[in-house]
Amino acid sequence: MADPRHLPLPASPPRDPLRSGPSRPVIIAVDGRSGAGKTTVALELAALLRRHRTVSLFHLEDIYPGWDGLAEGVERYVSTVLAPLAQGRTAHWTAWDWASGDWSPADDAGSRTTAAADVVLVEGVGAAHAAARALVDVVVWVEAPAPARRRRALERDGETYAPFWDRWAAQEDELFAGGDVAAAADIVVDGSRGVAGAPERVLSALAGLPALEPLLAPELARRRGLEFAAVRVAAYPPAAALFAALYGGSTDAVWLDSSTADQTGAGADPAGRARFSIMADASGSFGRTATHADGTTTVADGEVTARIRGHFFRWLDTVWGRKAVRAPDDYPGDFTLGWLGWLGYELKGETGGAATRDAAAAAGATPPGPNTPPRPTPPPTAALLFAGRAVVVDHQERCLFLLTLAEANHPASGQEAADWARGARDAVAALAETNDAPVAPLPAPVFVLRDGESRYKAMIAASRTEIREGNSYEVCLTTQLEAHTPGRLDAWDVYRALRHRSPAPFAAFLRMGATAVCSTSPERFLRIDAAGLMRAEPIKGTRRRDADPVADAALKADLAASLKDRAENVMIVDLLRNDLSHNAVPGTVRVPRLCEIESYATVHQLVSTIEAQLAPGSSRAEALAAAFPAGSMTGAPKISTMAILDSLEAGPRGIYSGGIGYFSLNAALDLSVTIRTLVLQDTDDGGTHLSLGVGGAITADSDDDAEWQEIQAKAYGVLSTLGADFPG
Repeated sequence: MADPRHLPLPASPPRDPLRSGPSRPVIIAVDGRSGAGKTTVALELAALLRRHRTVSLFHLEDIYPGWDGLAEGVERYVSTVLAPLAQGRTAHWTAWDWASGDWSPADDAGSRTTAAADVVLVEGVGAAHAAARALVDVVVWVEAPAPARRRRALERDGETYAPFWDRWAAQEDELFAGGDVAAAADIVVDGSRGVAGAPERVLSALAGLPALEPLLAPELARRRGLEFAAVRVAAYPPAAALFAALYGGSTDAVWLDSSTADQTGAGADPAGRARFSIMADASGSFGRTATHADGTTTVADGEVTARIRGHFFRWLDTVWGRKAVRAPDDYPGDFTLGWLGWLGYELKGETGGAATRDAAAAAGATPPGPNTPPRPTPPPTAALLFAGRAVVVDHQERCLFLLTLAEANHPASGQEAADWARGARDAVAALAETNDAPVAPLPAPVFVLRDGESRYKAMIAASRTEIREGNSYEVCLTTQLEAHTPGRLDAWDVYRALRHRSPAPFAAFLRMGATAVCSTSPERFLRIDAAGLMRAEPIKGTRRRDADPVADAALKADLAASLKDRAENVMIVDLLRNDLSHNAVPGTVRVPRLCEIESYATVHQLVSTIEAQLAPGSSRAEALAAAFPAGSMTGAPKISTMAILDSLEAGPRGIYSGGIGYFSLNAALDLSVTIRTLVLQDTDDGGTHLSLGVGGAITADSDDDAEWQEIQAKAYGVLSTLGADFPG
């Protein structure tokens, strides 16, 4: 039987044959309560759609039989309008005459039609009611607070509506009690501040729905008409000060930080991994965020939110992987704007692993007690932001590049890019004489371990049993340390302290809404450059550093001579050779580095490099999915070992063990393995929840005490920065 990780990405579900065919229109329902702004959205969206196709527009208010007729009107709408349109036939219906309070005459003057155009927009309260939902293709829900809706409705219809507002609102309550249209909607518009800019964003969101790609091909083509610019700035300000100046107030921001460059210079990094750092947020007209949880990718673009149900990697394949821009010849970086963020370990459920159980239901989880601090909502399985502008720091040439994106032949877009670049230059100039501010002492959290020493060693023994029985060669076992601080802990201060104490080539700071990620990862998961060269650099084998140079050298020599550590590393190298081979040109898989030692501030590591050339025409998202999660975080063979880990570990890994990095508009990607990473989330009691994942590879000859010491060594860099101890 074929390995499920290496099958093509799942296809989009086929449309119902009854609802497909060359003459059937695409039906878009625009629903919402009275006064939310849905009529404005529908009218302007219809005008935008008519640029490239025929559009019919139907308003439900034309068929409601008076102020007490909402439910009856929705029934008539479904039977006389929606049903024929869904079969590709023109709808014939009779309008309600609001002036006379009766149906219009059943003659030519009173009879109306709605043609089965390329697109039919149906707008009004109940347009996507449960009875109608099976007949529509896309649901757009427009929402706004009740006071704002009432004010707008009265401004639109005059005080004649005032006596009927409560009666109509009660009917809306009853109609929507049978199902939450907002929860089922594909696109949600927040009309709290009006909907003036919403229709353009709704059109963009529609173009992002896989089912509408063929229909909206002209809009998608316009997306690819992009102008990328990279302007060199001869300045090299302190990195942390620069990020704080440009992105300190951003709700969603990312810093992919080659922090080793500040301590050693890029010339001391033979693998060339520390040359560039990237700073960006989700601001500007191109800015948006995407989160994936519970099988749905949610894309937020200003006041418009789109929900794309299905696999994350399928969605990624629709928004990334084809070359959309070309970099200027004098720009040396591989990042040309695009998506940045994290992919969590539980995406393994799409790549051959099982969906991970909820932590509270997993074996060994402790139920919350009366004195248990509040736990935040788990962060999304994946979180990305799209950056239409960014700063790239070139540590080798000690300069900056300001990256911008603009729509071709769109002066306002070009002006926005120029204005941002001017503001960024001013911010850089203001930092000319600035040094990175020192970090004040941090409060020392008290961590607890998800699995105490006795249970962790029992998990090691169970892993060895699985290996002896032939179910695995190597089990990458992990656990989590957690803490809660009674007051807010500033994630930015924590990250600045971490990057100073434990610099790493793949360090990163991410702030995505209520979640902050502080990573000091030394490990590359996967890089695919614009030309299709794939590279993985797994780490297996770790020794702590020692302040005594003689003892430190002895630890390094011990790692170099360890057959057990070398065996761990080579097994993962073989696994990754296999992972990359599924989308590689035959004969191009090679291992240019095998089991070389790299030394960092707190550990020595054994590192290898695997390379392969991506086959022409291959999906880059599929190549990533075939390798996800990183083999160095699972063990080998990957599928069976992930099942063993599910049975042993007490809960989901979350962000830990996944990947952090970028997906660039030139089709390049670069992801680290999410290790040595602290996740911070503010809690409702005014405190902060912290989690830190640690683990190690278990083989047949693993020693319990040595493995226990290894996870302490891996936690040391983060814990010592916080002044915290490893829990006893």
